[in-house]
Amino acid sequence: METKPVGPQKAEQEDEVFHLVNEQQPAVQDVLEIPRMTPGQAVEGPDDPLESNPHFIEGNVTVLAVPNPGVADDPQRPKETKLKALKQDKGVTAAKSKSGKTAKDKTAKAVKSGKVVKEAKPAKDSKAVKATKAAKANKPAGAKSKPAKAVKAVKAVKPKVAKAAKPGAKQPPKPKNPTGVEQSEFDLGESRWYLNRELTWLEFNRRVLHEAMDERTPLLERLKFVAIVSSNLDEFAMKRIGGLKQQIGAGLHELTLDGRTPRQQVVECNASVREIEAAKREAFRQVRELLEGKGIVIESYDTLTPKEKKQLREHYYTNIYPLLTPQSIDPAHPFPFISNLSLNLLVTLRYPKSREHSLARVKVPVGLGTPRFIRVGKGDHFIPIEQVMMNNLDMLFPGMLIVSCEIFRVTRNANTEKDEEEADDLMSMIESELKERKFAPIVRLEVGEGMEPLHRGRLAAELELDEENDVLEVSGMLALRDLFEISRLDYPRLHDPPHHPIDHPQLPAERNIFHTIRDLGAILLQHPYVSFSTSVERFLREAANDPKVRAIKMTLYRTSIQGRIIDALVQAAQNGKQVAVVVELKARFDEATNIHLAEVMEEAGIHVTYGVVGLKTHCKVILVVRQDFQGLRRYVHIGTGNYHTETARIYSDIGLITCDDAIAQDVTELFNYLTTGFTAKRNYRALMPAPKLLKKALLTRIEREIELHRQNGGGLIRFKMNALEDGDIVKALYRASMAGVKIDLYVRDTCRLRPGIPGLSDNIRVVSIVGRFLEHSRIYYFRNGGAEEYFISSADAMKRNLEARVEVLCPVTAPELTAELRTVFDCHDADRRSAWDMQSDGSYIQRRPAEEESVEGTHQMLIAQAQQRLKEALKQKKKPMQK
Repeated sequence: METKPVGPQKAEQEDEVFHLVNEQQPAVQDVLEIPRMTPGQAVEGPDDPLESNPHFIEGNVTVLAVPNPGVADDPQRPKETKLKALKQDKGVTAAKSKSGKTAKDKTAKAVKSGKVVKEAKPAKDSKAVKATKAAKANKPAGAKSKPAKAVKAVKAVKPKVAKAAKPGAKQPPKPKNPTGVEQSEFDLGESRWYLNRELTWLEFNRRVLHEAMDERTPLLERLKFVAIVSSNLDEFAMKRIGGLKQQIGAGLHELTLDGRTPRQQVVECNASVREIEAAKREAFRQVRELLEGKGIVIESYDTLTPKEKKQLREHYYTNIYPLLTPQSIDPAHPFPFISNLSLNLLVTLRYPKSREHSLARVKVPVGLGTPRFIRVGKGDHFIPIEQVMMNNLDMLFPGMLIVSCEIFRVTRNANTEKDEEEADDLMSMIESELKERKFAPIVRLEVGEGMEPLHRGRLAAELELDEENDVLEVSGMLALRDLFEISRLDYPRLHDPPHHPIDHPQLPAERNIFHTIRDLGAILLQHPYVSFSTSVERFLREAANDPKVRAIKMTLYRTSIQGRIIDALVQAAQNGKQVAVVVELKARFDEATNIHLAEVMEEAGIHVTYGVVGLKTHCKVILVVRQDFQGLRRYVHIGTGNYHTETARIYSDIGLITCDDAIAQDVTELFNYLTTGFTAKRNYRALMPAPKLLKKALLTRIEREIELHRQNGGGLIRFKMNALEDGDIVKALYRASMAGVKIDLYVRDTCRLRPGIPGLSDNIRVVSIVGRFLEHSRIYYFRNGGAEEYFISSADAMKRNLEARVEVLCPVTAPELTAELRTVFDCHDADRRSAWDMQSDGSYIQRRPAEEESVEGTHQMLIAQAQQRLKEALKQKKKPMQK
């Protein structure tokens, strides 16, 4: 079986981490700048995964059901947020071009660079051939023929809804041309219409950092957001900067959709990170001062009393000194290995009667039970461990004079993926990757403020870094991610009000959960407002112990090593049930955990497989096969978030539990594919999996919405996701906006699309929610001429999700469940606390409540609604008892 492996030089950014950054926005020209291109430049990129990947095969999709058209005929789209229009200053654009050509001339050549062509899948019908000929006839002089592929690619996603709909359902007409939109003055191949993935992700971090600066946020929560930002920037350096540097090292010059080379992205990202770091330091300084007023103090060694210093010296000698291993740096010793994200002291010392200086490196032993912050006295006063070490070096170097002590920290590349197809044993290959990651190239060096220039230069040289671009000087403490330790202190008034997820009102504890699901048909779960433990975990627990359950199958991408999910699966196997688990070994930074869990499950007799070669298994699915009174019945859970007990408390996700026959049959087909990798044609009646159908399903429905709007008006598309990065989806949304379709996008972080550009995207608005919980659910909505369609999915609109992962798009059809999904959109629209409106230049403006408007954010509103539903259910339950 041959597959096209995902290139290791393109590091992916995982979506499971909470991110952050500062209020200050970068200059507009930094976000929108179109890089200079050499005349005639054309860069060939790798083949489109959809063209070369045998996992992408044709399949049929049947719409399971449609909601009541009578209910859907009049959707109330909220009042649009007025976005300022982007001013098109062609004079400035022309001035930026050294050749004197306009940006349009340059970007026309960018179309030939291979980026647009790369994402196209050739069509095979005669209409596509005509479209190709037309494109050739209209192409500019000297242009190559490759852009014709882009024309064919649009045709390849023509709607198939009329074929898929149920008998009697409204059949939307097909578009009359490949795009469904008349020719416009906007060339969607121009890079200026797209924002950069990396820079927009850093912009998201600025919004999260704002929570650390917002006086409405409780103090210890503000400190937590500072730690979150620090953790995110570390990951950004490891994955994104590391991946870009791999591309530079490999000599790749392929332009992104926004027209940037890998080197340009590194330079711009480093500049943005420096701004964020400065703002983060200021936010930490403010929070630190405010915490001192509450009795929580991070001390400096100089402010300690002699008695406190003596106590710390004793603590150091007993608990820290035995862990230290000083290493000399001189010609007789090789430069020591520096582990990723470790804090290190660079000590300059000499013998008393010598003028010659020597250098030594001492690793700060944080982790494995050693905290970063040591408590001073009986109160909540703390001091960083490195300060205790720096002031007691005489123990480590007796009889020598300490000339200076400086601190530094390194970040290593996290991209060490190998080709799965070359591996005889996938688990051994992943273990090998983890070992290589430990010794991966260093991509960033952080040094304390005031480090001796000679020492800074030597470190950069020894670590093979560019001192100007790869070395970051930091004032104050390094590694602020360790502030999580202090943010967990038990001060209720300095935290958010406690949140206790409710038990789902329709899942009574006293009744068999499978009987309840069978009677209701489907149940929608909204986490963390609904308890994960009493819904999803209970679903697995009861399946493990129910004597009528015959088999359990599930996918695992990330889970807790001490969670109850694994316990339930092991219990099921011990009870004699057939248990099969598809474990994704390549879940970034969870590889070691997943390898361990796979071994534990195999020892318990569970059938463990690792998915399909070349594709990550990212979908979240559980299948339970039970012997009911009428024969075997299948029960399914499909979710947008991981089966992870801890993150289920802080991530906002959606799940569907159902016994629908069509969905159950599709899930059975999906597991057969995951456990065998066989690419024989599989017909899916309800689900739309990636990379086979999901992207085509979205593009088809966008084009259908365009055509229906042109005929009857009222077109509306609403997407909620973590990131919008796929170029084909962005272009389709632009075409829909130009056709007059109203589009609401609720995008947490990365967004390539620019809303509010007159004539291009003035019908699109983009909203980002940043608050107490991490927005993580994905919802896709199409008005569909009144026969509304709602879907939930594990996939964002990102190229990696749609083309290089196994994902699932699942319809939600029951009116009472679609009403709950609509409530999520409504809360986002009503939010005047956590919502940010994206501007056409890529910046964001936070909404502020008017005098009489609610100050509650989305998460507070959804908490209140969940509690209200529980109260209403309890009232209904009491009524029969009262009668």
